[in-house]
Amino acid sequence: MATLEECRAALTQLTEDIAEDGAKINFDRSLSARIKDLDVVLKGRFENGAFSEIEEATDPAADIKLTLTSDDLVAMCAGELNAMKAMATGRLKLDASLGDMMKLRQLLK
Repeated sequence: MATLEECRAALTQLTEDIAEDGAKINFDRSLSARIKDLDVVLKGRFENGAFSEIEEATDPAADIKLTLTSDDLVAMCAGELNAMKAMATGRLKLDASLGDMMKLRQLLK
């Protein structure tokens, strides 16, 4: 099981990569990641090509919501776990609008 600090670092790196390219397609959205095995929610917001600092939250409400384990989060952010495969096998739950999913797919290439 990955630690909260490892999860925060992995998610920070992933969101920085997305935010860098997100400015090009006007990607202003909130994101939350519910990490099941740590029983914690991390939240932040993409805005104007930047991502706000990821903070612990009690409310998982966001435009884009991820639900997964700490190990899967770290592996996905490191490129060791394919997000599409993780969703197909139930390891990752992604709750977002179709438009946001299409933009995410474009950003995660």
